[in-house]
Amino acid sequence: MDEVLPPGRLAVYGLQHVLAFYAGAVVVPILLANAIGLGERELIHLINADLFTCGIASIIQSVGFWKVGVRLPLLQGVTFTAVSPMIAIGMAAGGGTEGLTTIYGAVIVAGLVTFFAAPYFARLLRFFPPVVTGTVITVIGLALLPVAATDAVGGANAPDPGNPLYLALALGTLTVIVLIQRIFRGFMATVAVLAGLVIGTLASVPFGLVDLGGVGESGWVGVTTPFHFGWPQFSLAAIVSMVVVMMITAVETTGDVFATGEIVRKRVGGRDVARALRADGLATTLGGVLNSFPYTCFAENVGLVRLTRVSSRWVVAAAGVFMILIGLVPKAGALVAAVPHPVLGGAALAMFATVAVVGIQTLSRVDFTDHRNVVVVGSGLGVALFVTVQPDVAQAMPQWAQAFAGSGITAGSITAIALNLLFFHVRRRPRISPDRERVDLATVNGMDRAAFATMLGRIFEGPTEVPARVHARGPFADGAALRSALQEELFAAPQGEQRDLMAHYPDLGGVVGTEGAAEDRVPADRDEPVDGPARRDRAGLALLDGDGRTELAEVAGAYRERFGFPLIVCLRDAGGRDGLLEAGRRRLTHPPAQEHAAALVEIAKVAGHRFDDIVG
Repeated sequence: MDEVLPPGRLAVYGLQHVLAFYAGAVVVPILLANAIGLGERELIHLINADLFTCGIASIIQSVGFWKVGVRLPLLQGVTFTAVSPMIAIGMAAGGGTEGLTTIYGAVIVAGLVTFFAAPYFARLLRFFPPVVTGTVITVIGLALLPVAATDAVGGANAPDPGNPLYLALALGTLTVIVLIQRIFRGFMATVAVLAGLVIGTLASVPFGLVDLGGVGESGWVGVTTPFHFGWPQFSLAAIVSMVVVMMITAVETTGDVFATGEIVRKRVGGRDVARALRADGLATTLGGVLNSFPYTCFAENVGLVRLTRVSSRWVVAAAGVFMILIGLVPKAGALVAAVPHPVLGGAALAMFATVAVVGIQTLSRVDFTDHRNVVVVGSGLGVALFVTVQPDVAQAMPQWAQAFAGSGITAGSITAIALNLLFFHVRRRPRISPDRERVDLATVNGMDRAAFATMLGRIFEGPTEVPARVHARGPFADGAALRSALQEELFAAPQGEQRDLMAHYPDLGGVVGTEGAAEDRVPADRDEPVDGPARRDRAGLALLDGDGRTELAEVAGAYRERFGFPLIVCLRDAGGRDGLLEAGRRRLTHPPAQEHAAALVEIAKVAGHRFDDIVG
């Protein structure tokens, strides 16, 4: 990622990113200008401003400074999610340049909110396991394929989309890209997309599909100035709408960061996501000042990184420099815009599908023997494709929900996240009675199977059949016999059932949730583990503050990535702050079978303490 390539290769690879990105970059200003009634001159300025700011945003994201920018080969572009809300804001403000100023006011505030909320959003990463991130990445790739298909048949405004020539050029470009990657190695293989675009464009010349008229009509210099269309206007409704868009976009950015991390083999953590989102927020605020729009990581270029296997972030920085230059030189932008739609569509088919493949690779780590994971993935993909194929479905939704239902990527991502929360983080723990914490052994022995399972189910973090099976072994002579029976059934349970139970325990270093309070954490000057009610003994409590908590969260993330289940520790027996960190690092080196057994031991310890709290 950090390799600085020779200038010639850096320039060629950077130009390849620009060509792959250009069509998607200018779509948003074109759609917005047409919808709110802007003229051609305003549209040209919007395109120049868009490209100029894209270049700055891409450099911020890939190069980074302080805590801003993820320093991955991620190129920034205007988010498609914002198109419909911005059109609604612009029209509500009267359209034209007056509508633009209201849009820019909302964009500036939403960018600032995103910048300052980034670290808090990043703390929610435990809600984004592979079943969610894999689904989101796959959804991004599949939902973008119709965009490529539209270009492949000549673009949205093609007079004859059924023209066989368009199909031949699109498939021909795709074939050239595939053949170059099959035949060549090294440098030629890495510039396959660029070569396909150049060859496809040259092949289009005899058919009159390459129009260079715009190059002659465009000026040599076009500088975008801050607040070119007037000072921003601030509307509360517009600001709320745009903040919602940026929160949705944050999910897409998280998916793109994870996808790129998979490609370049970098483990992505909460701090990486926070840096990426800060860059999104800063670029969005800058966009509002420089007459552009909300920014996010561009999935098109994630596919390009995977396809070419060129993972240097400095290539994206070079692409950012090219975009700044194109934004300053309208003639250069017009030249790039001369690439025919079918040629762009053919290249995009390869790139977008490759993004989906990255998502499938992530999903390969998911346990699909657990039916809940099947529901999460299937529903997320189903909703995403439904909205993608039938985009007018958003019109049947209330106005406030159209921002969520207007994009297949957004709808599918939110569905996957919500179902993961429902199945894996919302726990159903029935109680015997609200005011009864402890029961004696005689009462336990007298319970029927359902009441017995309900009461003793409280000693585990998730649903399990262990207590129900133990009931058949009663009555019990004493508490020790009951405790022993519970442990025996736990260790004798099928491995799949054990793994299912493990999945319900939060990662050590994660967030407690609504039950957790400040007193549940270990203060910085305290070295002993927390004692107290059973709720404070949850495996996965965020015990530490500051750097210690961050380090613990990183160890927990590495553990889940290696073994596929959470790092589970009985906190009462953990031995304090240093013991937690040392145990986590040591357990990372163990074989998977040993850690499976170790996790069961920790679950048994937690259950033992909770048993003592409720039976006596």
